[in-house]
Amino acid sequence: MPEMENRMEIGISTFLETTPDPVTGEVISHAERLREAVEEIVLADQVGLDVYGIGEHHRADYAGSAPAVVLAAAAAMTKKIRLTSAVTVLSSDDPVRVYQAFSTLDGLSNGRAEIMAGRGSFIESFPLFGYSLDDYDELFEEKLELLLKIRASEKVTWPGGHRPAIDNLPVYPRAVQDPLPVWIASGGNPESAIRAGMLGLPIAFAIIGGMPERFAPLVKLYKEAAAKAGHNPDKLQIATHSHGFVGETTEQAAALFYPSTQAQMNVIGRERGWGQAYNRATYDDARSLRGALYVGDSEYVAEKILLLHKNLGVTRFFLHVNVGTMPHREVLRAIELLGTKVAPLVRQELARGAAAQ
Repeated sequence: MPEMENRMEIGISTFLETTPDPVTGEVISHAERLREAVEEIVLADQVGLDVYGIGEHHRADYAGSAPAVVLAAAAAMTKKIRLTSAVTVLSSDDPVRVYQAFSTLDGLSNGRAEIMAGRGSFIESFPLFGYSLDDYDELFEEKLELLLKIRASEKVTWPGGHRPAIDNLPVYPRAVQDPLPVWIASGGNPESAIRAGMLGLPIAFAIIGGMPERFAPLVKLYKEAAAKAGHNPDKLQIATHSHGFVGETTEQAAALFYPSTQAQMNVIGRERGWGQAYNRATYDDARSLRGALYVGDSEYVAEKILLLHKNLGVTRFFLHVNVGTMPHREVLRAIELLGTKVAPLVRQELARGAAAQ
């Protein structure tokens, strides 16, 4: 039996949305949303969830421009939960500062920090920090290489490129974990899967549309690239990130999650020229068993996660609970249900399957 086959971590991801409430039109402040996030992390830890991730964005409708700072605020208030970016837009950041921020978080949390590095599906950070989108791919490749060098050695020599050269200089503080976990995030790009496999790094796929099973060829590419580079595919970690919500009943969950999801998906759709508006039919189709929305009661969401595990062999699942602004009390209840109901159901079923083999 492959080593990772029956392992499953379950957690929360968020972009710290501060969009207008779709019912009242009220917009909470960034400061309030940041404080809510700390409360969510503490609750997630208390109910036994494995990981909490914050995505980096630099725009008015998200408060998460500095994920490591928010995670550090919760580090001293939590005991077990792992704390990660989801993602760090590495292409427009300095790998030295990224490592320092997360090694600091690693020290504060006593070894619970992780970096999820990506190129970024939103591009606002590139002009903000003075980078050209013409260098989109090259920036990521270069900065990932430097980040991994910093992770591997206290003193670093770097020839320079988009970032100035480093001549045998130390980078502090060093992480508690050796090595500090670095994941590659991908929206479904085959080259990203192959790169992560060749480097032997864990990978996280963002699956927010279509059928998750369609990512199976990417998982295969990832594992083949890893094996060819001399890494053991059975030790690779694979995560997915999908939108969803857990309610007392499936009908309640669907009703609560739809208004904010529709509003935010239509905002993004207009920005990206998707054309067709997001409507209830689209939403309900995505809630089906093979769809990419994990919306329902505890039993239904657990069933969908188990199907995902079967089809893709995932070892970690992120539920992105609020797409757009939702009442904080509803978000907290969804986190509580995910930790106390959904996760135990998934773990029990996986343990039962392992015992039967």
